[in-house]
Amino acid sequence: MSVEIHIHPSLQYVTDDEETVEVSGSNVGECLQELVEKFPGLEEWLYDKKSKLSKYIDVYVNQESSYPEELNKPVNDGDTLNILMQIAGG
Repeated sequence: MSVEIHIHPSLQYVTDDEETVEVSGSNVGECLQELVEKFPGLEEWLYDKKSKLSKYIDVYVNQESSYPEELNKPVNDGDTLNILMQIAGG
């Protein structure tokens, strides 16, 4: 099964400037895990210390939020994932 992940521009330096990456998996978590295997530097950005999706990261499946299922949200062949980063500060 092939899923295309669009990488947020601020993370593309970790993916050797690749904007999209093809992965496989049956849910968001499996797809992100394969992405991290290809680009280990992404792990610290995508996950918190409990191996859950970071509170600063949103993943959209076909332009719909993966929340509340997040990592368990199912994906299908040909789906597109978008990794978005929330901006925080004050």
